[in-house]
Amino acid sequence: MPEGGRRRRPVLRDELVNLSHGAGGKATRDLVEALFLEELGNEALAPLGDSAVVAPADGRLALTTDCYVVRPLVFPGGDIGELAVNGTLNDLAVAGARPLWLTAGFVLEEGLPIELLRSVVRSMAAAAERAGVPVAAGDTKVVERGKADGLYVTTAGVGVLDHDLQLVPGSVRPGDRVLLSGTLADHGMAVMIARGDLHLEGDVESDTAPLHELTAALLGLGEALRWMRDPTRGGLATALNELAAQASLAVRLEESALPVRPPVHAACEILGIDPLYVANEGKLVAVVAADSAVDALAILRAHPLGADAVEIGVIEPEPEGMVLLDTSLGGSRIVDLLVGDPLPRIC
Repeated sequence: MPEGGRRRRPVLRDELVNLSHGAGGKATRDLVEALFLEELGNEALAPLGDSAVVAPADGRLALTTDCYVVRPLVFPGGDIGELAVNGTLNDLAVAGARPLWLTAGFVLEEGLPIELLRSVVRSMAAAAERAGVPVAAGDTKVVERGKADGLYVTTAGVGVLDHDLQLVPGSVRPGDRVLLSGTLADHGMAVMIARGDLHLEGDVESDTAPLHELTAALLGLGEALRWMRDPTRGGLATALNELAAQASLAVRLEESALPVRPPVHAACEILGIDPLYVANEGKLVAVVAADSAVDALAILRAHPLGADAVEIGVIEPEPEGMVLLDTSLGGSRIVDLLVGDPLPRIC
């Protein structure tokens, strides 16, 4: 034993993940301590116990969990680690919660480069640090080569609601306005272009970002804030269809108001995909009372992540459960749920 009775700090010398890293022995210890703990280290994680012991929260709790299987692991504007942190934080944020803690589980494929894994975990740590929300607990598993496409990540998050608002579909009323914090379809198109399968090129980056500061500011509207959601998988169309169905109301959108960046619009046109159905990972859609829409837009635009916020639609009493789009040509069409997923493995 080294002088002073202290155990030597583990050193990870392997260049690739191998099955011994999941066996629970020395190789596992080296991976966990020399990579995960080194990059994600904080007071709650440091003991490396079977559970993290954290301070109690005063208020209602919000709990969420998510899995990330995005391909490729690294894409313009982000990677699977940053995406996992931001996605989980945002699920808490749009519920009106202040994020407190995260957990992360990693399924590693034999042969995954250690440096790529370290880069992803470092990105995750940086995203968590920027948000002020530590990764308090985690786990790793290793599977055989060809069984996990490199890396899968599962995250969970806990947050506290410091208010009594009910941000649920039942709070939405006819006449309320629908607001969007920025441009559509950035993340989904960035991932699709990064795959290289479609031989597309374009200046498109993922919009992955934490939304908790935006949502915290909107909570100042009080009961005028009715509902929030981050339009991820399935895009804005899916989020609003779920709202319409659960609220037994209609959502009417204005096509000319929907913001889509030109290179994103071009990529969607080439692929024959409607931007309304493409995922974002750093945008929110909110419903607010009509007389608070101007104030809500000002709140959103005061933050860099909401600088391009716009009003895109209105809540109507009928037809119940439907989303309608008033087109630029003067007609209207139904924006329905898709049967399948035109963009698999984007989150």
